[in-house]
Amino acid sequence: MNRKLSELKPGEKAVIKEFGSEEIYLKLMEMGCLPGESIAIEQVAPLGDPVSVHVAGYRLSLRLDEAEHIIVTTID
Repeated sequence: MNRKLSELKPGEKAVIKEFGSEEIYLKLMEMGCLPGESIAIEQVAPLGDPVSVHVAGYRLSLRLDEAEHIIVTTID
């Protein structure tokens, strides 16, 4: 089932399917994040923004408005 990355809870794992914005696509491509990469939510800031994710072998901090544009499929 496809969901927005911003909808996942800490500990949930997913696979990046696509990006809903050209701007976020280019930014993540520069960091090595591509469709097909596994991604996991590690932490959410106390006020909910930003979120810390583990992707492509490193930890990355994303704002919720960026995570809204990342479409993922969850892994059971």
